[in-house]
Amino acid sequence: MSTSRNEASRPPGVAIGEMRTSKLPFAVSQLAIVVAFALATTLNLAGAEPAPLNVLFIAADDLRAELACYGQSHVVSPNIDRLAKQGTQFNRAYCQQAVCNVSRASLFTGLRPDTIRVWDLPTHFRQNKPEVVTLPQLFKQHGYHSQCIGKMFHNWRQEKWKGDRASWSVPSAMHYGAHGRDKPMVEGKLPPNLASGKGGTDCRAVPDNAYYDGRITDASIVALRELGKGKAPFFLAVGFWKPHTPFNAPKKYWDLYQREKIPVPKHLQPPTNIPGIAMTEYRFDGRKNATELREMHHGHLAAISFLDAQVGRLLGELDALGLRRNTIIVFWSDHGLHLGEHGLLRKTTNFELDAAVPLIISSPHHPKAQQSDALVELLDLYPTLAELCGLPAPKDLEGVSLVPILKDPHQTVKQVALTQIPRPPYPRGKDPEAMGYSIRAPRYRYAEWRDFKTGEVKARELYDHDNDPGETANVIDDAKHAEAVRRLAAQLREVVKEGARPLN
Repeated sequence: MSTSRNEASRPPGVAIGEMRTSKLPFAVSQLAIVVAFALATTLNLAGAEPAPLNVLFIAADDLRAELACYGQSHVVSPNIDRLAKQGTQFNRAYCQQAVCNVSRASLFTGLRPDTIRVWDLPTHFRQNKPEVVTLPQLFKQHGYHSQCIGKMFHNWRQEKWKGDRASWSVPSAMHYGAHGRDKPMVEGKLPPNLASGKGGTDCRAVPDNAYYDGRITDASIVALRELGKGKAPFFLAVGFWKPHTPFNAPKKYWDLYQREKIPVPKHLQPPTNIPGIAMTEYRFDGRKNATELREMHHGHLAAISFLDAQVGRLLGELDALGLRRNTIIVFWSDHGLHLGEHGLLRKTTNFELDAAVPLIISSPHHPKAQQSDALVELLDLYPTLAELCGLPAPKDLEGVSLVPILKDPHQTVKQVALTQIPRPPYPRGKDPEAMGYSIRAPRYRYAEWRDFKTGEVKARELYDHDNDPGETANVIDDAKHAEAVRRLAAQLREVVKEGARPLN
């Protein structure tokens, strides 16, 4: 349909009929519109309530800080790298415990594992804290549409709970199920596995939505389109399953890497002077040669790039819908893992590779392209998002808001970051026998392994990250670090309160 002359020339927001019947000269009517707009703007600046911010909460599973934006140039992660340039990248972010259920329960409650008494996979936080208000539940209570697609809370061994219904406005989708079930689904004959299958590797020429993460993205895009039409602000949690094992991804993501150029860990042996309790039974068995290690790492990298592509699709849709300008985006991982380093596989340690996580916050009202070296923890996300969105956070939260760092990346909000791990690594609903408490300070990581019943210190560790970032030597017995040990031990006692001891 062609556009009439009157329609093409009318001021925005003024109907054609209004132009025809107006008795004011055209220039006067234009001036009136400009004045009215200016007055409305002035009134808004003078105190009108700003539009509420949406939250897009994106989680990865088992993703250590192995991304190009974190200095790992061998990784193909352009979409997450781009997100980092659109917000604040935290270079020293840590989980509370390198186990999926515990890390996620702590983040979503804003409470430490000892407070909620969750240290394993089967225990649900509401068994011990039934009245706790979770992060998405807070948003739901204050008029937000709260929705979960994919893995947010722990996704298996909790048949009774299957997530947390109280946290969401609608039932969770694609949330519950063991990772081993994420096998490629296609119509017709399944293409062959081009990997050896060792180390849980699987390489097939299939589309993205043959795997959970591709279908999670499809469902999240549909949800965004619906949410964009609604009047209520939203808290949309999208939980990707990658790069958690099995290391399976469509072939095109494997093709992004040349296997011979994939780095092999430099330190395949445990750190010197390491107490046995600091290690796990998930050992690198020594039978794997460099070829097998590279294939396993190749699959892991393919899974990361697959994840990155899904993040790109999600952010692209957010842009296409015009929602980016009023949406906070958070990207995080629950913990890291080992791929042969220290002679270990998987997680459940306090080493940097398990405890350090990527964390990016992109807020429309804060500067972009920032990097912060401040020590932060995942449980800090709860008070941060509450403050950013103007919601009253529960008073018992054990994290602190990161908003000062979003305003100025040189700010610090805490002196140390605490990570812990029990022994055995999966207590299976019982109190642990021992607990390893580990604090990160600007230069050091200090750890104490305590009898969980008595509090007696059984072993200690100290790593000098300035001179040994790979944590290859426990220097707790080196006299030149004695003053640092004294100071860090006092800080650890301050962080680990008496309330962390078992309840009678």
